[in-house]
Amino acid sequence: MAGVTPRLVVRAITKDEHLGFLTSRDSASFLQTPAWARVKAEWQAESLGWFRPDTGELAGVGLVLFRQLPKVKRYLAYLPEGPVIDWEDDELAPWLDPLAAHLKGKGAFGVRMGPPVVTRTWDAATIKAGLADESVRRLTELTPSHRNPAGARVVAELRRLGWLPQSVDDGFAAGQPQHNFWLRLTDAEGAALSGEQVLKLMNQQWRRNIKKATKEGVEVARIAGTEVDDADLAAFHELYVHTAGRDGFTPRPLSYFRTMLTSLGAEDPGRITLWLARHEGDLVAATISIRVGTHAWYSYGASSTEKREVRGSNAVQWAMISDALAAGARIYDLRGITDTVNAEDPHAGLIQFKVGTGGEAVEYAGEWDLPLRKSLYRAFQWYLRRRG
Repeated sequence: MAGVTPRLVVRAITKDEHLGFLTSRDSASFLQTPAWARVKAEWQAESLGWFRPDTGELAGVGLVLFRQLPKVKRYLAYLPEGPVIDWEDDELAPWLDPLAAHLKGKGAFGVRMGPPVVTRTWDAATIKAGLADESVRRLTELTPSHRNPAGARVVAELRRLGWLPQSVDDGFAAGQPQHNFWLRLTDAEGAALSGEQVLKLMNQQWRRNIKKATKEGVEVARIAGTEVDDADLAAFHELYVHTAGRDGFTPRPLSYFRTMLTSLGAEDPGRITLWLARHEGDLVAATISIRVGTHAWYSYGASSTEKREVRGSNAVQWAMISDALAAGARIYDLRGITDTVNAEDPHAGLIQFKVGTGGEAVEYAGEWDLPLRKSLYRAFQWYLRRRG
């Protein structure tokens, strides 16, 4: 709804009000669902609603996570991939000013948010050309396939209102990735694609690997979040830890995934799913997918170093994509990528794997901070730099 919006009223709402609003929308980030507060139990949380003063209508919602500054009862208020408001409005101040006032009253020294607004996209052909061109190092050096005027307007408006863009390291923002990879499951007119049409978008290697997995007898099991037993979760986590050791990242504990599966699964039976791909009884790949409305995410993945030739990773990806199609999803989101297209960069393999789906790289507006108490905000920034 474009136009000048009267100042809205922001106040705390119940989890039911929060979820009811999200259910009425096409989609929203899973990081803005009430259940995510239970996953991030080390943060304090509050569900907020934006109300129109003339009608009392609930016009937007947000999940706020509060992280306390060490030794001081002041907080960073964080809205990951949110809030869920009308980002296409010409005026953002009526939405963001009352948010800042409310959070300052709750003891926040600063606000951090990640507007779920796309600024630019690059299609698979453009990315492939960049990977093949030795003179190109970054995705952002390539001409975008599409620029979103609404995204550019949001960025300009945030700067005008005093919000500060957060630093990006190798394409990843301070909290959530600024560059993601999407596979659109609809055509240009918005009609749903068939499985055969999606396969045609993929490159020959992806199609060959999916066929090979089937021929080799890879079997993929789909388990709803609330139905995952301890044995299946332990199997996933063991393979995930193995993957972390091989690929050089720090794994999350088993308890995190148990909380994630039970919390999101309890909110909606179709919200979160565990996928296990086995070959002759051996677990060769395992993933977790999440869906909110018409947006489906590949959230976590693991694969075995052994038996890579049976292509378990491609098999489980195709199972998740097929499930997203069946559920009416419009976007299958393979989550974060770095912005490198330098074939010599160790991160390049990630985008090369994902570009094989025939999808597109998507740039968000990124994460932004609004200092509310400048001295404490500067102390927080100093603390983060010292922590490294």
